[in-house]
Amino acid sequence: MDRVRLEAITWERLGDALAERLLDLEPADGGAWPKVAFDGAPAARPGDLAARVAEALRVRGRTSAVIGTEGFLRPASLRYEFGHQDEESYYSGWLDTGALWREVFGPLEPDGTGRVLPDLWDPATDRATRTPYVRLPPGGALLLHGPFLLNHWFPFDLTVHVGLTPGALRRRTPETDRWTLPAFARYDTETDPGARADVLIRADDPRHPAWSRR
Repeated sequence: MDRVRLEAITWERLGDALAERLLDLEPADGGAWPKVAFDGAPAARPGDLAARVAEALRVRGRTSAVIGTEGFLRPASLRYEFGHQDEESYYSGWLDTGALWREVFGPLEPDGTGRVLPDLWDPATDRATRTPYVRLPPGGALLLHGPFLLNHWFPFDLTVHVGLTPGALRRRTPETDRWTLPAFARYDTETDPGARADVLIRADDPRHPAWSRR
């Protein structure tokens, strides 16, 4: 991230700026629903930014659906097949990508219905959530948030990476979850999300973010 010139901004202005960008965003697949990634470790709280952008879109008369990947994790029997703290499983095996394609991205293809499922599985209870489907009207934006989003071939029209330096990530990650830190180091090395994303946000100080647009 240090290779990129960053400028200070407030979270409120950031939400407004991203919402304004989404108003003119044309889906690359020619469909009716722009799809946006809010990529970042849980400690970076990318879901908070997605929710902020959704509110900024709402006041501008645009509908959106905020969906977190934590609602599309595999059952515990699969996530913990190699132990509760297996880095490789966390990095590449926890997310049910098939369910995301089926329940979220598929309905938003050009010939889709717009009928998406906000979540499928509750990792706390290890049961299906039974959340009802919602219909995203044409022009409505998908705002998907979670870690490692740029590791998959998801058809995003805009990617936002909320990044933390290794020191900030360690400080802001609960001790019980610090076994996941090597997975994020690997993600930075193998994928370089800060360079790949269309918008990079550094959130080391949660009160004073900085960003870079491409």
